[in-house]
Amino acid sequence: MADPSLSPQDSRRWLALGVIALAQLMVVLDASIVNIALPSAQRDLGITDADRQWVVTAYTLTFGGLLLLGGRIADYAGRKRAFIIGLLGFAGASALGGIAPSQGWLFAARGLQGAFAALLAPAALSLITVTFTHSKERARAFGVYGAIAGGGAAIGLIVGGVLTEYTSWRWCLGVNVPIALIAAGLAVPFVHESKAHGNTHYDVPGAVTATVGLVTLVYGITKAGTDGWLSPVTIGLFVVSLVLLGAFLVIENRTANPLLPMRILADRNRSGSYAAMFLTAAGLFAMFLFLSYYLQGTLGFSALKSGFAFLPFSLGIIVSAGVASQLLPKFGPRPLAFTGLMMATVGMLWLSRITPTSEYQTHVLPSMVVMSLGMGLTFVPLSSTALFGVANHDAGVASALLNTSQQIGGSLGTALLNTLAATATASYIVANAGPTVPNVAQEGVVHGFSVAFLVGAAILATAAFVVLIAINATRAHLAQHDVAVAPA
Repeated sequence: MADPSLSPQDSRRWLALGVIALAQLMVVLDASIVNIALPSAQRDLGITDADRQWVVTAYTLTFGGLLLLGGRIADYAGRKRAFIIGLLGFAGASALGGIAPSQGWLFAARGLQGAFAALLAPAALSLITVTFTHSKERARAFGVYGAIAGGGAAIGLIVGGVLTEYTSWRWCLGVNVPIALIAAGLAVPFVHESKAHGNTHYDVPGAVTATVGLVTLVYGITKAGTDGWLSPVTIGLFVVSLVLLGAFLVIENRTANPLLPMRILADRNRSGSYAAMFLTAAGLFAMFLFLSYYLQGTLGFSALKSGFAFLPFSLGIIVSAGVASQLLPKFGPRPLAFTGLMMATVGMLWLSRITPTSEYQTHVLPSMVVMSLGMGLTFVPLSSTALFGVANHDAGVASALLNTSQQIGGSLGTALLNTLAATATASYIVANAGPTVPNVAQEGVVHGFSVAFLVGAAILATAAFVVLIAINATRAHLAQHDVAVAPA
């Protein structure tokens, strides 16, 4: 039964959710398509093993580094307007990536995609927050949002496999164009505009120091894999990153218009959610990269078969996100998120036992299913508590910080685990090389993956501990904030 207090515009909120979900579908689809297409793109453009991660991190770094600024732009300029501009820009950047003649062009296009995604994503999430003001409806909306994320990954894996195998990896980027244009067209009549009022100045110095500091940190981690952790270049990059990120914190505490208002972090539930999401992404993101190469390089799967092999992971998230949206109003966020992260830890530990002769059906598949069911139980409550009690003026930046935590966590995790995997592989080959070990190179690569999965499991377990000690909001607390965020 419809709420009689809702205006005619608000009564179309579920149509607006459909448009927002379509945009989310595109963003997630893009990420999973790239993972499947990466081996083919690497061969076509002559990308080295050391540089291949930049196809992923060029996107995630600009995305995560500019998200806070994007959230503020969405708050001040209008969330609907930012949403539409982000969609159109993402479409243009995807088209440029699809025609890339060189690796530098592709890296730049991926970075441009990340910049427009930084405008699109916080606008989308904050639009949900200001549109659904009752806890049960908001839980269902976040459930739909989470399920679409899983569905987008599933569609991306299949479509990516089909396009890569039967046409070209380039179409894996081009497919974003029609989706973005359709979503932008539907947003015009169905999405309700909202914006923050009052002080609406931008913190550009904060955006610059944060973004450059994070890029420098990831580059330092990457150099550690080739030059060593204690090399002058690596240490120098870490020092520069530390100085820049320290400058960012100083700027945020002294400027009148901070990019990241410290009041956002004052609530333990919000800060705990951001920290848990950061660690979850750090432990999880590299799994997709390593498994893509394991399936295609070690098990000999085609791109299409690899896409189908990842499908159970996406389906598991869809199922568990739907379950979590029903359980969240009944049990509150902490039990769900803690259980989900512990399931993900068990799944990652299982995956760390991988060998060159492991079978997909008996080893890879069950570990992915356990992880995916845990992730659905994690994402829905963390999305809710990350925006717990936030004022309308800060809805965009709070939403952006959740996405920032995920993208930066994924960037740093991918760089760190890739470096650890490469180091473990090199050490294994040196220690075991000889005429009696003909397949030592392949064994070394898989050993590196195993080490990365083991470290990923430890990071996920740490995220579960953070949820346990930091998040204390109950179902009653969520209900008390049903109307804390009203449409502006």
